[in-house]
Amino acid sequence: MEALSFNRVEIDLSALQANFIGLQEAVGQKVEVMAVVKSDAYGHGLLECARAIYRAGGRTFGVAEVWEGVLLRRAGLDSEIVILLGGSPETYGAIIDHKLTPVVYDVDFITGLSNEAARQGKEVKVHLKVDVGMGRLGVLPPDVESYVSLIKRLPGISLAGLLSHFPVADETGAVEKTREQLSYFKNILAALQTEVAGSVIAHIANSAALIYFPEARLEMIRPGISLYGYLPDASPARAKTAVPTLQLQPVMRFVTRVVQIKELEAGCGISYGHTFVTRRKSRIAVLPVGYADGYIRKLSNRAEVLIGGRRAPVCGRVCMNATMVDITDLPRVHTGDEVVLMGRQGEAEISADEIALWMETISYEVLCLFGSCNDRVYIKK
Repeated sequence: MEALSFNRVEIDLSALQANFIGLQEAVGQKVEVMAVVKSDAYGHGLLECARAIYRAGGRTFGVAEVWEGVLLRRAGLDSEIVILLGGSPETYGAIIDHKLTPVVYDVDFITGLSNEAARQGKEVKVHLKVDVGMGRLGVLPPDVESYVSLIKRLPGISLAGLLSHFPVADETGAVEKTREQLSYFKNILAALQTEVAGSVIAHIANSAALIYFPEARLEMIRPGISLYGYLPDASPARAKTAVPTLQLQPVMRFVTRVVQIKELEAGCGISYGHTFVTRRKSRIAVLPVGYADGYIRKLSNRAEVLIGGRRAPVCGRVCMNATMVDITDLPRVHTGDEVVLMGRQGEAEISADEIALWMETISYEVLCLFGSCNDRVYIKK
């Protein structure tokens, strides 16, 4: 019999599919949706999530590295797979063999890929990335035309897409900056119109842009965090002004259980450093989860959990494999009871956004952390 961990991350594939369908409906059937499943689908599981989205109608996927694309191909996904980080000379063979579509931004990589593809008598589609203000990967705008010309005259490769990325589309105070960058990108597209007309798909909209800047959707969108049920800036009110019908469902739930309950008198220190001392006669529940499971020390004396649909505060420092919570004000807690660290229990919920506030980070990191550090269980309601 298999021994299972006390802790598990539950992935609701039905919620994932509903989010994908909702996003597609929000932008319309004329706009293609690239489902971003990079980094193990933000901690939700690359293969399982990609398959679920494929069953829901997804036919374009975005991953970070070539090996992720290879995994999707070997899993049988007959779809467009875009490698958002591009590749290296060592990956030419994999890109060609598995018909992957790398994002390109480097002359040496482009020419090397062309030479290898031509040598094999094959052709590879590529997407050229333009930097319109992110300051990260991409060709600078003055160089775009020369890169397009290079790709067009080289054998073995063809330009299938032109993309860029917004750095501040999720910032409420940067609306004009985002619109300026969108205008910049559209001007680049217009200048290239005669060279790439009809052959290139343009895309720049991440989750924030597709929700808050409908004019940025162009021919394709690239939802990431929104696929997994969260807004990029944790502002439901703002999202409703842009897409009032969009109802995102969190896909991940993180649960553990109570392994011990202790009755302590006032004045007892809890955990390392005694950063929490009981002020009254208290009941303390011990949970078998800690920073080794992604439940980091930053949550010490900050976070709350759900037991029986009610909140209980974390007390004392989070340990490597244990966390204590104060259940004094909760009725009828027993050893073995389910504890929700993130997600819904009854009518109560603790979201990744709330945990991100406690951790002083963003929901993206919370999901990646919990998903990568724990056993995942896939459910379909």
